[in-house]
Amino acid sequence: MYYFKRNQSLLGGAFTTAELIFHAVVRNVRSQHSNAVLAILVSILQILVLVAVFYTIMSFMGPRIAKIRGDFVLYLLSGVFLFLTHVKSVSSVAGVSTGNNPMMLHSPMNMMVELLATAFGTLYTQLVAILIILFVYSVAVSPIEIQHPGGAFAMLMLAWFTGCSIGVVLMALTPWLPTVSSILKTIYRRLNMIFSGKMFVANALGGAMLAMFAWNPLFHIIDQCRGFVFRNYYPRNTNWEYPLWVGLALLLIGLLGIFFTRQHVSQSWSARR
Repeated sequence: MYYFKRNQSLLGGAFTTAELIFHAVVRNVRSQHSNAVLAILVSILQILVLVAVFYTIMSFMGPRIAKIRGDFVLYLLSGVFLFLTHVKSVSSVAGVSTGNNPMMLHSPMNMMVELLATAFGTLYTQLVAILIILFVYSVAVSPIEIQHPGGAFAMLMLAWFTGCSIGVVLMALTPWLPTVSSILKTIYRRLNMIFSGKMFVANALGGAMLAMFAWNPLFHIIDQCRGFVFRNYYPRNTNWEYPLWVGLALLLIGLLGIFFTRQHVSQSWSARR
């Protein structure tokens, strides 16, 4: 490893790490596309396409399936925003290399910096895309009224956090079982297309149907978010504490797995994939 030791205070080390994470975030965003603006535009396009698809589906099914009095487009946006933030966080964090990344050979770069840079890079592109869509819709179509913006934003951050936690677990599993990790990631993304609750609310489900969705942290987050967004909806069958504790538990398991993996890193892993 190319290493240059420099004595500095705790505060100086914190600023150095923050600066390193900032540059790593910029590198991560630019690695997706040559232009950071293009990466944001792609995120906006993905959100708009998904909203258009769900709008078309629910137009045939009838908007009354939503069971919420309010802006129907905002109802769809509140689900799509959190869904895409969650699944993109899972995919991006799970794709971080745990052992043989050449960037790890350069001090003070380390695995935690790379992990945080990937997570914050995903959050940055999604936040900018969401703010642009909400601004354009509010100005060009209809003014947006969110009952509790702080709570809705907290649910967005919780969706990002739980996605990163699941991604960390898959990231730790990848060097040992790369095929299994890839399959699990695909299965989880496909399951969330149905079980995330983007197109309906928990209060409208019966007991048997609710049991099929209650395992999913994202289902709780989206339903709670709609309780903060709309004045006439109070989520009785979900809570935000469950996804928070699930995210913390998965994050701890994933970090322990990464630490164990780092103790057994091998260059032969690259040839095995």
